[in-house]
Amino acid sequence: MTEMSVTEFAKNLRSVFDRIEHKGEEIILVRNKHKIARIIPGSPELTALEAMSDLYSTLSGIAGDTWMKESRINENLKKGIKNPWDS
Repeated sequence: MTEMSVTEFAKNLRSVFDRIEHKGEEIILVRNKHKIARIIPGSPELTALEAMSDLYSTLSGIAGDTWMKESRINENLKKGIKNPWDS
């Protein structure tokens, strides 16, 4: 955990965010000798919703509608998702 002033944080924003993202470092922000905030790294994994959140921007409206319709009637999905490596 690293403490730094808000001024230092603002001057080095990009490098501080790189440290948080790539090194998993936690940063405590200090203003007027008072700790005012703690910045912690986010989860390294995405949920399915996060991973597919921008899918709408890559599919046309028709393709998206077709995908939704087919995914709702797919028999495999009705049975549930199974682990393909489970024997």
